[in-house]
Amino acid sequence: MKILYSTIAIVSLSIMAEICPTCGLPKDLCVCSEIDREQQRIRIRLETRKFGRPTTIVDGINDKNTNLASTAQKLKGVCACGGTAKNGQILLQGDHREKVREYLIKLGYPEENIELQ
Repeated sequence: MKILYSTIAIVSLSIMAEICPTCGLPKDLCVCSEIDREQQRIRIRLETRKFGRPTTIVDGINDKNTNLASTAQKLKGVCACGGTAKNGQILLQGDHREKVREYLIKLGYPEENIELQ
């Protein structure tokens, strides 16, 4: 009888789901991150820095769920270049605008919200 009671308690605890404070849906059905991604305007531009070196700058990624430094690390691996993340921007050495755009689309950012300059 004691085993049956503990099994029922475990099942009742697993049925209760955590609720997202923003949208009010259960955590497994939460759509807040997709809504945030759809509302972002991401700019990818090319600047020439000191000594005429081209630098790709990505700004506008303000997602709470993603870490800017880890996104920069992945982009550096995709583009096979050096770079950094600082002041809300990702700086990549060289002209990698198309590669960055394709990778961000693959991550789930809408294509119409990514602007190339």
